Amino acid sequence: MGSVTQQDAIAMVDLKAQYSTIKTEIDAAIQRVVSSTSFIMGPEVTGFEQAFSPMAGASYSVGVASGTAALHLALLACGIGRGDEVITTPFTFFATGEAISQTGATPVFVDVQPDTYNLDPEQVERAITPRTKAIMPVHLYGQVAEMDEILAIARRSNLRVIEDAAQAHAAEYRGRRAGSMGDLACFSFYPSKNLGCYGDGGLVTGSDETLIKRVRKLRDHGRMSKYEHDELGWGYRLDALQAAILGAKLPHLEAWTEARRSHAAHYNELLAGSDIVTPIARPYNRHVYHCYVVRTPRRDELAAHLTEAGIGAVIHYPLPLHLQPAYRDLGYRAGSLPVSEACSQQVISLPMYPELTDAQIERVTMTVRAFVGG
Repeated sequence: MGSVTQQDAIAMVDLKAQYSTIKTEIDAAIQRVVSSTSFIMGPEVTGFEQAFSPMAGASYSVGVASGTAALHLALLACGIGRGDEVITTPFTFFATGEAISQTGATPVFVDVQPDTYNLDPEQVERAITPRTKAIMPVHLYGQVAEMDEILAIARRSNLRVIEDAAQAHAAEYRGRRAGSMGDLACFSFYPSKNLGCYGDGGLVTGSDETLIKRVRKLRDHGRMSKYEHDELGWGYRLDALQAAILGAKLPHLEAWTEARRSHAAHYNELLAGSDIVTPIARPYNRHVYHCYVVRTPRRDELAAHLTEAGIGAVIHYPLPLHLQPAYRDLGYRAGSLPVSEACSQQVISLPMYPELTDAQIERVTMTVRAFVGG
């Protein structure tokens, strides 16, 4: 295969392409903050919070420093701490389990559904013990988990539900938005997310005013007033510059989401009949395709083939959380959660971003089909 020039390469995510379409709005937002010199909290953060809440179907939003901070604060606000257990998925980014551990609680990993890769409700119910205090479903790749079943399990056992919606901005489950169903929900604005800032950022949504007030307090050093603190908190505030950037991007989210869904449909059409497993979207879900994830037992070879062809592809995720070295003390072993382990060895994400062209999708799928056959 001949060498691929930088111009011909197809990135996994192309933030330059996005910036070029909204440059005037982004530059104005940045200049507004710099000119105001109001960099910490203030009207940019408040304005973005107020705009985000209705998009997520929630009454309140609290901007925070990162998606990880959002998870940590949501758990703390729900009273999760040392000696408690939180049931979650091992097939996710490390921050999901890490935030649970940071509270002093223990993550309890249960297996996922083999088609959506989301938390399997049947496995959740079997894992409940007297120490279980919460369930943290992850809406992986942009598809909401089976929330009706998860919420019913939580009600029966008097458990909190905290949505990890880091990859699910504007996703829907049976007409309800990600971020509107749990006691609290957590979003990430990492730059490559469907709604991303130009650094780190996160947000907690909810409709329980008591929980939201506690999140607000804990994100700002447990502050009651400027120099009065009645408990220990964290410096987890959302930066005003990032809030302004997010505020400029938010009105475009719906169009970007529809572009992603259109690209996914095009991928599905072009890969139909090949020896590759394409994503499954439940008919009652609005999948927002943060990642377009395919599956093949020859994943590592396909990744190398795509790289050689100048096509960006990323493995989300090559090692499930229960097998991470940091969690070796929990006692899981290879084979403990076989579906998650099989997924981790077979999935690969193909390029996905709103500005992707039909020609680029066609080149990606031709390269994939040439490798896997069919």
